[in-house]
Amino acid sequence: MSFKPIDEQLELLLRGVAEIYSKEDLIAKLKQNRPLRVKLGMDPTAPDLHFGHTVVLNKLRHFQELGHEVLFLIGDYTARIGDPTGKNTTRPPLSEDDVKRNAQTYAEQVFKILDPAKTKIVFNSQWFGQMSAGDMIGLASQLTVSRMLERDDFSKRYESQTPIAIHEFLYPLVQGYDSIAMDADVELGGTDQTFNLLMGRTLQGRYDKEPQVCMTMPILEGLDGVQKMSKSLGNYIGITDPAGVMYQKILSMPDTLISRYFELLSFKPMSEINALLDEMANGRNPQEIKKILAYELIERFHDKQSAENAHKSAGNRLADGELPIDLPEVTLTIDSDKLFIAQLLNQAGLTKNSAQAKDALKNASVKVDGAVVGADFAIEKGATVVVQVGKKGFAKVMIV
Repeated sequence: MSFKPIDEQLELLLRGVAEIYSKEDLIAKLKQNRPLRVKLGMDPTAPDLHFGHTVVLNKLRHFQELGHEVLFLIGDYTARIGDPTGKNTTRPPLSEDDVKRNAQTYAEQVFKILDPAKTKIVFNSQWFGQMSAGDMIGLASQLTVSRMLERDDFSKRYESQTPIAIHEFLYPLVQGYDSIAMDADVELGGTDQTFNLLMGRTLQGRYDKEPQVCMTMPILEGLDGVQKMSKSLGNYIGITDPAGVMYQKILSMPDTLISRYFELLSFKPMSEINALLDEMANGRNPQEIKKILAYELIERFHDKQSAENAHKSAGNRLADGELPIDLPEVTLTIDSDKLFIAQLLNQAGLTKNSAQAKDALKNASVKVDGAVVGADFAIEKGATVVVQVGKKGFAKVMIV
């Protein structure tokens, strides 16, 4: 097949990239004029993806559009080990049932971005399930403990005398071995995955294979504009959020994030994005620019009709998932590390008293970020959530 000139490919492939190891190697591979085998691995550790996850998926889509071979690896084996990246304690392994359930959800959700006809779904249990203890020992012999302790999270835990389980050292090795098993030319990941990606490049060389190119993408800030997007922090936009919730969240983001969200989440050409940013710099209302992004993303994750109607409301009666345009904002200050939902309803003025809050929760008429919650639900300090009581009570609540 014929490919676009290398300069044109690089313009798209390097858009938004944080680091590449190395650009010279990528150019050399592109000069081979063949489809590159591009790998992205995700452990199915949670059932739903958010916009932060899609940053690297969007880059995978760029490779796909240029005619390269996309390999989406679901780490059903590595999820049982637990990625220690960024963790200050040993994370508990998932059960096999959890892994299977989450893996199925991942496979469905990624096709909202990737072309199913051009995507190969791979599970790393296919090769690790066949490995003997001797094979794993041979793999473990490739790296030293001192090399593993060069990882920032491992070194911090070691210095603070926080336990590091032996199996956690295996994680970067098995992720690296995935690249050997898949003959990966390129591997993508977030900047927090740099050590793991480079491990694949190192191991490929030791197994007499051409080392892969490693490309890392930025970690997307959440709606607070400070911390990384995370469901636990409540600053996320889920790709399965109802259209109305997605619309309101996008419009609520700080203006300082507009440029970054467009570059990393939009599929519009950078020339078009820069023109919009220039208009904003010259006085155009930032909310109008956010609406353009909201339309594009809602159409991608829902459909055109949902994108057109996401902003609408009919008086006080809203369709499921839709939010009022003039959503009230409430900031609650707490002394503890979390706030239970009944307390939040009272303090935010969404219910008149504790009895009314209890009745609303008992009747399943309370939603947080579009999901029905019960009386035992609590929101962590630092989170921002959209709370709904019945059909008329709404508020964007920030817990500080």
